[in-house]
Amino acid sequence: MSDESIVDRLFTRRTMLRASAVGTAAVGLTAAQQLIVPSLQQSGLLSADGVFDGASIALADNIYTEAFPTSPLILSPFVDPLPVPQALRPVDRSDFTTWPSPPGPGEGQQNSLGNEKHQCWSDDQRVRSPDPIVYKIDVKVDQHAFTSSQVLPIDTFGQPAVSFDASGKTYPAGLLRTLPNSTIYGFNGTFPGPMINAEYGKPALVRFTNMLDENPLNLDRQDFGTPDLSFLTHLHNGHTAPESDGNPHYSMTRGPKHHGYLPKQWVDNLYLNWPAASDDREKQSFFWFHDHRMDHTGSNVYKGLVGLYPIYDPKPMGSAGMTDGGDERQGLRLPGVRTNNSNGSFDVRYDIPLAFYDTRLDDGVTLHNDIHDSEFKGVKNPAKHPEWWGKTFFKHFPNHGFTGDIFTVNGTAYPVLRVKRRKYRFRFLDASISRIYEFKLMTSTQGPKSAVSLGLQGTELQGQYRIPDGQQCMRFMQVASDGGLVPFAFKRDSFELWPAKRREMVVDFMTYQDGSPTSPGDVIYLTNVMKMPDGRMWSNSSRFLPDPNYKVPMIKIIIDDGPPERDDSIVFDQKPLRALPPLPSNWQSMLDNRLIFEVKRGSAGGETEWLINDKPFDPLVNATSLKNKAGRTPLAQQKMGSFNLWEIRNGGGGWVHPFHLHMEEHRTVMRNNKDVTASSPGHPDDVSREDLVALDPSESVIIYRGFRDFVGPYVAHCHNLAHEDHAMMFGWEIT
Repeated sequence: MSDESIVDRLFTRRTMLRASAVGTAAVGLTAAQQLIVPSLQQSGLLSADGVFDGASIALADNIYTEAFPTSPLILSPFVDPLPVPQALRPVDRSDFTTWPSPPGPGEGQQNSLGNEKHQCWSDDQRVRSPDPIVYKIDVKVDQHAFTSSQVLPIDTFGQPAVSFDASGKTYPAGLLRTLPNSTIYGFNGTFPGPMINAEYGKPALVRFTNMLDENPLNLDRQDFGTPDLSFLTHLHNGHTAPESDGNPHYSMTRGPKHHGYLPKQWVDNLYLNWPAASDDREKQSFFWFHDHRMDHTGSNVYKGLVGLYPIYDPKPMGSAGMTDGGDERQGLRLPGVRTNNSNGSFDVRYDIPLAFYDTRLDDGVTLHNDIHDSEFKGVKNPAKHPEWWGKTFFKHFPNHGFTGDIFTVNGTAYPVLRVKRRKYRFRFLDASISRIYEFKLMTSTQGPKSAVSLGLQGTELQGQYRIPDGQQCMRFMQVASDGGLVPFAFKRDSFELWPAKRREMVVDFMTYQDGSPTSPGDVIYLTNVMKMPDGRMWSNSSRFLPDPNYKVPMIKIIIDDGPPERDDSIVFDQKPLRALPPLPSNWQSMLDNRLIFEVKRGSAGGETEWLINDKPFDPLVNATSLKNKAGRTPLAQQKMGSFNLWEIRNGGGGWVHPFHLHMEEHRTVMRNNKDVTASSPGHPDDVSREDLVALDPSESVIIYRGFRDFVGPYVAHCHNLAHEDHAMMFGWEIT
């Protein structure tokens, strides 16, 4: 396919969606600025960027409706058990070798189109691993229940409201209802999708097959999710060749030559489970995989395309056994009791992934009016949809991002987890579109109270429940961040979790932080204390105007009956875990030649609402840096095996941006022109390796990263997925 046809297919849609916004902007920009400048002065956002942001908000209101439903109140929270995922079983070799197109390293074997091969197979002299373990995952339409509880339909004032069913029948206010199942797109038809327990030294090949065109249950797909039913899977943040990375800078020009893989197509993503440059210090410990289809990543992730991928390190640690192999009697002795299965997979008890996701359910009376409605002609928007009452509601294009008012963990709202009196390893993942969380462990004598019963209204209803008398009772021991094990375990009273970030914490359920022992039947709540009314940024958190009344219980943790469980794990403050790859002693000499990328909101609105270096994402080109101190504007191309400094700037306007760079982790070296290689009070994880830059308002962050082992196109983008889907992404390349 020619580049011209790709450009046509990409930009015809964007041009169509932008037309009304550009027309409105041409007529109304001056008037909108006259209206918005006083309010910007009051909110402290009066700057060139702030004026652009404010004008864009005012203009956007003319082309879609910024209105969200209030979800029905879940009446019986903390009853459903927390789903604890089990490891996906691999395909038996005798089965996949008989497939019509079996996996392999040859020409045309990487996808169903027959036009790509794997850049590096497991027998490469650098990798030297056995043949990959093969998994099969089908991308399917299915249904999901967030709770088994009855619900009370309420309005934004917390008052009982009318409700509906799929036939349009109306039910009077005050009548209790059972929620209908929501339609999802899921890996193997579940949300979250399957979990693959991986190991370094044992490559995994996953065949993803698109079955989204099949709908045997005749489920209503609603008005979100990719319109052409394509998908593109990204292992976040696997050290992976571009053809298996699942990014649109690759897919638009190679492989599918489309936004993603269409129905009936398949792709073999090869995850070599091999650290960068074979350096053990580069090993990670918790990936996840999610959809990355261009322009609809947010809607596909929100619709359910989320999977989990813990990765263990079985390499012997001298005579101590596996370094971090899921067996607490060996190596670093982090919590976990491993059971090997006959098919090559394994499960690990006391090691639990926790995927956090906020959702919002339709009330049947909120107008669906979105700039993307032209892509869903069958639903006849703008319209209200009483037939979707109680099912997931989504807006592709809200001004600030998308935040829900029901908080879920592993797909279940307000679950219960029963624990033994021992240490656990929890792997935290923020799978939300925009929401940032801050977690504490709390006790409560009175227990959860509904926000409605406390007289709260509007955005204060988000989270649905509070523990007004909640008090911190335990600390976390952090053992890993995005980039794997930290150099030393360290204690935390609370921690922030930004979209796509991972944190691994050990919690000892034997004792409270004051040293007193726990008892069977004790209850501890994992509690969110960060208030974030919309996707712009938090309004209250521990490091920014804490709100003592905002304590949303997320998981009810109950200490099981019986004596303490055997615990062979050993974790303590400042325990050495994994050394960091060294920074060059002269890294500061590289500052003048760094690449600079500024993320900010554009002024015209529409499909290209969010920009990097004042330009929207173009999958056909590599981005260009802003002018650096050396007077250069380098192209975002790096030679294989090189290292460099990149600066990511938040262009202002009062937004925060979780900025993700594919393929390799980085070290944060500076924040706001201050060296943070030794300590970073606001962001203590800066001293570890990460794959996502947490950009506070108007902040500048400089990172040091490598570009090793593979060549080809990758991307970097905001992981507030409403921003990514509206052009806040750029292409870069290893040559």
